[in-house]
Amino acid sequence: MGPHPAVAAIRLAVRRVLHDVVTEYNRHTEPAGRAEFAEAGAGGSGRRGMLPERPGTPLVLVACSGGADSMALASALAFESRKLPVRAGGITVDHNLQPGSGLRAAEVVVRLTEMDLDPVEAVSVHVGRDGGPEAAARDARYAALDAAAERHGAAAVLLGHTRDDQAETVLLGLARGSGIRSLSGMAAASGPARRYRRPFLQLDRQTARKACMAQSLPVWDDPHNIDPAYTRSRLRHEGLPALEKALGKGVVEALARTAQLSRDDADALDTWAAEADRSVRDDDGRLECAKLALLPPAVRRRVLRRAVIGAGSPAGSLFARHIEEVDRLITGWRGQGAINLPGRVEARRQGGRLVIRQS
Repeated sequence: MGPHPAVAAIRLAVRRVLHDVVTEYNRHTEPAGRAEFAEAGAGGSGRRGMLPERPGTPLVLVACSGGADSMALASALAFESRKLPVRAGGITVDHNLQPGSGLRAAEVVVRLTEMDLDPVEAVSVHVGRDGGPEAAARDARYAALDAAAERHGAAAVLLGHTRDDQAETVLLGLARGSGIRSLSGMAAASGPARRYRRPFLQLDRQTARKACMAQSLPVWDDPHNIDPAYTRSRLRHEGLPALEKALGKGVVEALARTAQLSRDDADALDTWAAEADRSVRDDDGRLECAKLALLPPAVRRRVLRRAVIGAGSPAGSLFARHIEEVDRLITGWRGQGAINLPGRVEARRQGGRLVIRQS
C-alpha cells in the first residue's frame, strides 16, 4: 500500500522542486556558471548568491515554524532528500512575540533533528515596528533566513506557503490597489539567485494538515493566525469564507490562477519597461518628458518606478499613489513643484527633463 494521498501529494511537490534545485546547482557549479549564479544573486538584492566554495551536494533548508504547512514540508524534504543528491537541513525563527516562544522553537529543533535533518538551528530575532506588526515580523524573518542560508551555504530555502496563502496575498494586494504586480502574489521561486522555493503553491492548506495527521506529526497552531487584530487573520477567517458563501466554492483556486496570470503579465511589462528605459533618456542619461509621454501608461509608470528606486527610494515604501504623482509631472504638467518621495527622494520637471534625486 502506498502513502496517504496527501502525503504523496506533498512529496511529489517537494521532489519536483528538489530536482530543479539539483539541476540548477549542477549547472552553476561549473566555473562559468558559478560566476553567472553569483551575478544573478547580486542583482536586485545587493547580496551575492551563495554557494559552497567547492562543488558538491547542495544543501536545502526548510523554514519551519512548527505549524502544519511547514511540518508537512519538513517531512517531505526529509523523505525525498534521501533519494536525491541533496543535503537537507532546517531553520526555525523565534520572533519573540509570545510567551514561551523560545521553548516552542527548541521543540521544533528537536522534531527536525528527529527527521535526520542537518544542520538544524533556531534563530531568535527582534521584530521592529516599521510597516505594521505583520510586515515587521516578515522582514525580520526573511533577514534571519537570508543570514542562515548564507551562513550554511544553502542552495535553497523551502517555504510552506500554500494555495490558500496565495489567495489571501492576492486579495490583500487588491485591497491596497497596488497594481498588477501585487495581484501576482508569491512566486514559486524568488529572492537572490532564486533562493526561496514554494513547493506547495498548488496545494491547499488542508492537504498539508492531512499529511501531518497521516504521519502523526505534532503541529503547533499559532494563535496569531486566528487573532482578529491581524489583517490576514481576518481575511482568512472572515473575508474568504464570506466570498465563498456569496460566490460559491472555487474562489481560492480562481485567485491562485489570477496570481499566475498576473505574474506573467507583470513580467512581460517589466521586460518592456526595461527596454523602454533606454529609449527615453538623452545622451546624459536624463529622462525626457516628451518621450515618456509617448509610452503606454503601464510601461511609463514602470520606468518611473525603476528610476525612483534607483535614486534611493525604498521599494517597500513606494506605493502606487507616489508613482501616480510623479506621472502627473509628465501627463498633467501645470508648473507644479517637486514631488517628495520615500527615502528623501524628490522628482521635479526641469527643462523638459524629469529630474529624480535624493535631497
